Amino acid sequence: MEEEPAHLEPGVYIENLSLGVCPQHNVLFSMLTVEEHIWFYARLKGLSEEQVKGEIEQILQDTGLPHKRTSRTSTLSGGMQRKLSVALAFVGGSKVVILDEPTAGVDPYARRGIWDLLLNYRQGRTIILSTHHMDEADILGDRIAIISHGKLCCVGSSLYLKNQLGTGYYLTLVKKEPEPSLSSCRNSSSTVSFTKKVSAVNPNPV
Repeated sequence: MEEEPAHLEPGVYIENLSLGVCPQHNVLFSMLTVEEHIWFYARLKGLSEEQVKGEIEQILQDTGLPHKRTSRTSTLSGGMQRKLSVALAFVGGSKVVILDEPTAGVDPYARRGIWDLLLNYRQGRTIILSTHHMDEADILGDRIAIISHGKLCCVGSSLYLKNQLGTGYYLTLVKKEPEPSLSSCRNSSSTVSFTKKVSAVNPNPV
């Protein structure tokens, strides 16, 4: 006698909804507005209509997009689209968030804005982030893992990795002595300039 398929318990279903994902490319619908995107993902996470209203206001403020509330995402700049995509991964109070190169293809200003957003959302969450930028890993990561050709090379805090693997930077400056001909030209030019200045101050010396 075949067993009936097991049904997921409510708690298991809720745990699955606590996962947020932001892939490397934006997952946005060009026909929807910014507000409609937040509403859509919030409802997918099981939030009530009242909770959705508060979530919309919070996300708009955190992303700096309240003035773009009714604008379609197709009209947003690349940086705004990326910031919205990252914020959508946190909708519904996601406790585990996976971000695949969240700042890929954005300008430095938008990149810094996404950093501020992640630093604001990191409290009480586990964020797994992939990046090619070492400065980004240094600022955002509590623990950093370096992977090369599919193999884990090292893992640890930023300070640990710097102490173990960092070699620092060496800057060498070489001063080139001016050629004799150029030096004489500079001296004569300075003399002429000085002489003219004295003549202008006292055109009729005693």
